Amino acid sequence: MEAFELARWQFGITTVYHFYQVPLTIGLSTLVAVMQTKARRSGDPAWQKATDFFGKILLINFALGVATGIVQEFQFGMNWSEYSRFVGDIFGAPLAFEALLAFFLESTFLGLWIFGKNRLSPRLHNMCIWLLAIGTMLSGFFILAANSFMQNPTGAVVNRQTGRLELDGVGGFFRVLFSETSLYTFAHTISAAFLVAGGLVAGLSFWWMARSRRKTGSEEEARKYWKPAAKVGLVAMLVSSCVAIGSGHFMGQHVKDIQPAKAAAMMGVCESGESHDLVIAMWTSDCDGPQLTLPFPGGLESFMATNHFSGKESFLKGLDEVNAELKAKYADVYGSDQDYRPNLTVAFWSFRAMMGIGFLGLAMSIFGLYSLRGDKIEKSERMGRLWLLAIPLPFLGNSFGWLLTEMGRQPWIVNPGENGIMLMTNQGLSNSVSGGTVLTSMAVFTLLYSALGVVWIALLRRYALEGIDTRKKAVKLSESAPMTFAY
Repeated sequence: MEAFELARWQFGITTVYHFYQVPLTIGLSTLVAVMQTKARRSGDPAWQKATDFFGKILLINFALGVATGIVQEFQFGMNWSEYSRFVGDIFGAPLAFEALLAFFLESTFLGLWIFGKNRLSPRLHNMCIWLLAIGTMLSGFFILAANSFMQNPTGAVVNRQTGRLELDGVGGFFRVLFSETSLYTFAHTISAAFLVAGGLVAGLSFWWMARSRRKTGSEEEARKYWKPAAKVGLVAMLVSSCVAIGSGHFMGQHVKDIQPAKAAAMMGVCESGESHDLVIAMWTSDCDGPQLTLPFPGGLESFMATNHFSGKESFLKGLDEVNAELKAKYADVYGSDQDYRPNLTVAFWSFRAMMGIGFLGLAMSIFGLYSLRGDKIEKSERMGRLWLLAIPLPFLGNSFGWLLTEMGRQPWIVNPGENGIMLMTNQGLSNSVSGGTVLTSMAVFTLLYSALGVVWIALLRRYALEGIDTRKKAVKLSESAPMTFAY
């Protein structure tokens, strides 16, 4: 394989792995903050026990997320130096804010939350976890703003003398941060993060709700500790899945305008026309194979993209027509034989997997809240084990979403935008990096990430199995005692 293909594989592998930790940290920090706030206001020790239990999982996940995220920035300068040279003045601005503002906010107040337990006042200690949660969302906002610029460049101009992008003044910086693409992406991604965290809280709580009856011989632990935590997770799943579905609907329509090739590929629209039925399955890597469509309601795919089931307003351009238009438009720049179609199989099935998991999360949250109505608790250990599926499914949904986002943009690393800004992916590769160098580093990173993955899962499993010790008393530290790790 050539350096270009290997570099893409390396960045894809490290990004997908890193994004396993990111959404859980973003969502779980807020849910832990909610639990601690309930504990402080109500004085109920059950909420403090739940805070401590899920707080351990948050800390483990945060540490692994930091370790895996460092590699991402190294790749920009090593494998993709031409890309960094071209967009560095734009891409570096939100990344600098993420590091100097958001990450310092996270790390500072995370440290105070860890070591200040029983030393800081309850109100101040509770404020620390909320500031951590705000920091994680700010961090996500700046990163997503940078990525959104790659999807739809705005707020920048090309310096023809240097061949680099420059911010179009202070206003250009704010246009990078608050572009339509950035806002849609933030709403969709953050809601998906809460779906991940809600699924983990609900899944573990249902599992322990059923398991604790056998462990203790009574239903007290299930009712007092795990049922309230399960409801927090289920409400987070319900709200976040609704927001993810709604924001995804409008984001898909936005993608149709800024990235028509990606939109056609992910929807499976091969031929231009009106009133397109929803394509359920496609058994081909090209547009010449059979498709399975859902005829009722008619024109559902057109409605998803245009808000119209039929008529001229429901017209959608097919993938081949979009490709032909782009070939004609950029023939003088890239030649007439350049293919502008993304990988149809990846875009098509990633979109359906992501969307299916989002609707499944909505259904599971409704079913879970219904099953816990009144005095009911989950008593079946088989059903409790089944609820553990609520943990990995949202992770997979997030991964499929990023596969669609990044591979659907191909062959562009910076999609064509305003002021003639664009860059093909193969033009962003470093000129001095050989295939052997990339292969060696990819092998090392894969082994390292595999080892970290084993540690991550082992630690999460250990503390998940440990559960809540309802007999353990909270440790009270004197004011003269040194600050220690209290979790």
